[in-house]
Amino acid sequence: MKIRPVILCGGAGTRLWPNSKNYQPKQFIDFGKWTLFGKTLDRIKASIYDYPIISTNKKYLKEVKFNLKKNKIKKYKIVLEPSKRNTAPAILSTALIKDIPDNQPLMFFTADHLIEKMSIFNKAINKNKSNLTDQNIFIFGIKPKSPSTEFGYFLTKKIKGNINKVIKFIEKPKENKAKQVIKQKGYWNSGMFFLRKDSIINNFKKKQPIIYRSCVNAVKKSKLRANTYYLNKASFSKATPKSFDYAILEKTKQINAIKLDIPWSDLGSWKEILKMYNKNKNKYIKKKNIYYRPWGRYTNLFEGKDFLIKELFIKSKGILSLQKHHHRAEHWLVSQGNPNITLNKRNVKKSPNEYIFIPLGAIHRIQNPGKKPVKIMEAQVGSVLKETDIVRFQDVYGRVK
Repeated sequence: MKIRPVILCGGAGTRLWPNSKNYQPKQFIDFGKWTLFGKTLDRIKASIYDYPIISTNKKYLKEVKFNLKKNKIKKYKIVLEPSKRNTAPAILSTALIKDIPDNQPLMFFTADHLIEKMSIFNKAINKNKSNLTDQNIFIFGIKPKSPSTEFGYFLTKKIKGNINKVIKFIEKPKENKAKQVIKQKGYWNSGMFFLRKDSIINNFKKKQPIIYRSCVNAVKKSKLRANTYYLNKASFSKATPKSFDYAILEKTKQINAIKLDIPWSDLGSWKEILKMYNKNKNKYIKKKNIYYRPWGRYTNLFEGKDFLIKELFIKSKGILSLQKHHHRAEHWLVSQGNPNITLNKRNVKKSPNEYIFIPLGAIHRIQNPGKKPVKIMEAQVGSVLKETDIVRFQDVYGRVK
């Protein structure tokens, strides 16, 4: 039996747009002729997968169907959530539809992850397919590349059959704690799940009976039109709003892990997005988008909806003007060198791979006191992303008017 891919595509992705009401869901952002949802659809074209089920809401239905057509996926089902109840009701409702046999393995992907080396990923889940039962759950761990404070972690121990049993979850830790967890061979918790349909049903029956009854009724009373299940709103709204982690994972002992050492990111912050662009910047560089200044140069790499990605090159002893912006905030990731940064009344020194946020209206400056160039990846986020939105207070090159 093939593995059924289920894509959770109802998230708002508001972390990237904290000061905007007109935000884009992360999974649909155009990062340069590609989206995270599109990448997810590409991943499920492997021969081990059955046709996909997409869990989303009415607000995103048009965008979901557009991407399915663009990626030439003709066979699919969509399960439409009538209200926001978090991932537990979404996962259960999707599993309950009649298209899925009781013992079929389900691979739950989120629509907003960036995963490379999918051949390794697919080989790992195919290998563990025979280990699935009507009770257990497999989660996915990614070998940490740094002591990140943006992800949760888990620890495992080996049990019979060379299976990695999860023995402890660690919520997003502080950096020192993250370093300790990594020394204990902890893995990042990726938020993806692999289990059978009957395991989902059995776990919800025992551990979340209210959610179970509500979702059963929502699916029974649903209407199927144009490959889309419209869940019954009155029934679905009675489901307790809980994440799958809190509703099920924290209440069961039968959790195993598939541990992977592959490039992975949830692009959940501008820091992660800037890392991605820095890694792939050669794909975006065009000579016409390189602009020279007295302090060095900058390159416009990609302009999306309400954001602009740049690389700043500050020569030795180069100093940008002391300035602020009325219409944009900025996110900086140092990729080379050790700049001195002024942020309002603070002066901080940054090193490679360190990040700093420049809020809208904050007075700021970059200085390169060293002998080698400084490189900074910059994301401008706001309603006006032009050089005209600069108010200069001081400038060693005489540009203050």
